[in-house]
Amino acid sequence: MTAKVTKTEQEWREQLTPEQYAVLRGKGTEPPFSGAYATAKAHGTFRCAACGAELFVSDTKFDSRSGWPSFTSPASDDSVALHPDDSHGMRRTEVVCARCDSHLGHVFDDGPAPTGQRYCINSVALTLDDEGAGAA
Repeated sequence: MTAKVTKTEQEWREQLTPEQYAVLRGKGTEPPFSGAYATAKAHGTFRCAACGAELFVSDTKFDSRSGWPSFTSPASDDSVALHPDDSHGMRRTEVVCARCDSHLGHVFDDGPAPTGQRYCINSVALTLDDEGAGAA
């Protein structure tokens, strides 16, 4: 993995849209079924909207019917970091970009084979590089 990206909150505010900032830096969540990638069948590499790090590839994306893009696994073992999240009266596992520590979403143990995991990620936290990974 490349070097960590660190910026001041002011630098993040200047770089990101208000919606991106609220999710990526403020640990917010976009409304279900509102994001560009929730039901999209695009092929390629999904990158962090804050720093451009490779996070997920389209051949691991599936329709979870949850309203957010869902993946069975990250692009590599060091693409994301996981943290306990006890906010909102729930016990969940937060998914953050390993490169810039931006909030992406959460991972749950109710996904399909082969991993049994569902990385439930906000569309606004992603950009798609359609010249990256191969088709699903």
